Amino acid sequence: MNISELLNLIFTDYTIRTVALGAAVIGLVSGVLSAYAVLRKQSLMGDVMSHAALPGVVIAFILIGVKAPLPLMIGAAVAGWLGTLLMMTITTQTRIKEDSAMGIVLAVFFGLGVALLSWVQRQGNANQSGLDKFIFGRAAALVQDEVVLMAVLGLVVLALVMLFWKEFKLLVFDREYAATIGYNVRLLDIVLTTLIVVAVVIGLETVGVVLMSAMIVAPGVAARQWTDRLGVMVVVSGVFGALAGVSGALISSLERGLPTGPVIVLAISVLTLGSLLFAPNRGVIWERIRARRNRRQLRATAVLETLYDMAVHHGDPLHPHALGTIRAALPESNVTYVLRKLANEGLVREVSGAWALTPAGVEQVQAMLRNARVEGTGTGEPGMATA
Repeated sequence: MNISELLNLIFTDYTIRTVALGAAVIGLVSGVLSAYAVLRKQSLMGDVMSHAALPGVVIAFILIGVKAPLPLMIGAAVAGWLGTLLMMTITTQTRIKEDSAMGIVLAVFFGLGVALLSWVQRQGNANQSGLDKFIFGRAAALVQDEVVLMAVLGLVVLALVMLFWKEFKLLVFDREYAATIGYNVRLLDIVLTTLIVVAVVIGLETVGVVLMSAMIVAPGVAARQWTDRLGVMVVVSGVFGALAGVSGALISSLERGLPTGPVIVLAISVLTLGSLLFAPNRGVIWERIRARRNRRQLRATAVLETLYDMAVHHGDPLHPHALGTIRAALPESNVTYVLRKLANEGLVREVSGAWALTPAGVEQVQAMLRNARVEGTGTGEPGMATA
């Protein structure tokens, strides 16, 4: 099956269209919130929320006796929010560090959820069939009404992100300043955390408790490699999440029995890996290319300045010097290779086996020396822009 036929299924096959739309909603919403989670260094928060949501799903089912999407989502949201609130309380009221508090809450809530799920399954209630799919997701069972509900909740989340854009930006980058100008940072923290909980809840049925945490981490990590601006990062993160959702849904449709949730996570993992390697802003490959280019530039600068310094001692900046003399002055550089490159650029010339600067080379060295005196030197990685 080629790509055009695969894409055509979105418009002709009800199941694939429904799953793809649901996955796109999950990816978009979780991607947008992922940007904030990553920038706040709370990437593991999604893991805590998703695992803490499981007992809420089971308790909601126990109370109502049916697997209606909205009550189960409400139960998951309440449990996820309580788990996050408990983690924050442990961190602020005790000496336990945040990572340990996350581990405690995750283990306790997930263990409670599994225990309740096992108890429900032993009761012989036919309605509980498929309830365990919340652990790993059941995207193939999505129906149109569930996708509509997910889309409505997603639109509410995105609208609130836009409404509180300035406040969330201050919360992420300068919490202390936000407090000094009168913002209730505690309330903003709770609102943003609640939105992340809702994003987790939206994706539970499709991706599952175990894998949903990846959707709160990976899109933001991938987007961060491409930009230093918050607005661009949020948009790119949402696009990456939606792209992973749709591509995962389509790929899983190619093979019977291939679970959609794990394929979606694999798709966002591929996007993240590609970003880590090839993004021009921070990618490993481009970073190595830049480092190699910088090393070459430094070697070329060292050769030019050495030729200039030795020539000035002879009273003539164009005075030639033997290759052995230049090598002795720069023992760690591949002098011959650098000289050939500089000769191609018209900055040095070979004179009877010796090497000398050209007038253009002298002018460039003098310009470099003037700039060094006026501006000085310094390096540093650009930070994250807030606009």
